[in-house]
Amino acid sequence: MKDWTAEERQKLRDDVPRLGFRATIRHQTLLDIALELLRLAEKGLVRRAKLDRNGRDETRYLRPLQEIVARGITPAEELLEKFHGPWKGSVEPIFDEYAY
Repeated sequence: MKDWTAEERQKLRDDVPRLGFRATIRHQTLLDIALELLRLAEKGLVRRAKLDRNGRDETRYLRPLQEIVARGITPAEELLEKFHGPWKGSVEPIFDEYAY
């Protein structure tokens, strides 16, 4: 990544809102890059070996990101699929389905 040009980085920034994980830079999708970054992050956190009082390392904080990347679609794409599908163009269901 360190050798990506400013123009390439800007193109990626411009493409991500429209294409999500399908955006590309140097013939790599953002999904492929995300998978690699998460692999590196997990290895680094395992090596760091900072454990909590229950013996868990910091890799647990990567789980939500790993789940998103494993699905292969961004949360925004998921919402758009529902908006154009079962929600029939309404945003109202979001308040029930995503309330916590």
